[in-house]
Amino acid sequence: MNATERTPADLLRSALAADPGRPLVTFYDDATGERVELSVATFANWVTKTANLLQGDLAAGPGDRVALLLPAHWQTAVWLLACASVGVVADVGGPAAAADVVVSGPDALAEARACSGERVALALRPLGGRFPQPPEGFLDYAVEVPGQADAFAPFAPVDPEAPALIVAGAEYTAAETVERARRDAPELNLTGPGARLLSGLPYGTWEGLSAGLYAPLAAGGSVVLCRGLDRLDGDALARRIEAERVTATAR
Repeated sequence: MNATERTPADLLRSALAADPGRPLVTFYDDATGERVELSVATFANWVTKTANLLQGDLAAGPGDRVALLLPAHWQTAVWLLACASVGVVADVGGPAAAADVVVSGPDALAEARACSGERVALALRPLGGRFPQPPEGFLDYAVEVPGQADAFAPFAPVDPEAPALIVAGAEYTAAETVERARRDAPELNLTGPGARLLSGLPYGTWEGLSAGLYAPLAAGGSVVLCRGLDRLDGDALARRIEAERVTATAR
């Protein structure tokens, strides 16, 4: 941590410079049995490509609102950091009709059609797979993102004091997002590099976003993000905690 880290994108750049090979996000979907582990470098590359898609192909820029109609998922985490990289407002679960761009999972496509701007659909299939049949009126994220460039620079500098995140009706600047994540880290027992938090919280609240992404990133730790954690019994959960070397939990 240092004084120059004033946006979530700054936190990711610092993590990349410090240790690009360490795990950052490990994702489980307990409905499908999927497990994906992304190192800092791999996660950052997804963020870079997504930011280029957002800024270039979707023409989004500072002040624009991107509605994220997505569950707690590793690709949602990528979109949150891509929004921070471009300087747009990530509106988690926000109204599609008020958004300049909507990014939707397969369960929210009907709601997402209320957006009159660009629409992107995520199949949320294992390994980032595409839709078997692309939804009409949407770009398929899995088709569009692989060809994006592996380097990113925002067209305009990102203002840390500008609105950056809306969740559960509350709005935060980029700097506030970082500051809150840093304050949350010790409360979540994220006490330094190597800390590994298992989170089963949804992304529809600040607490879920902080535990599931921002606080581990701010602490130099990592997150084991679990969707459908309630499917596990106590023994299965204990085995996961041991196998993943989890040091703290948020459920």
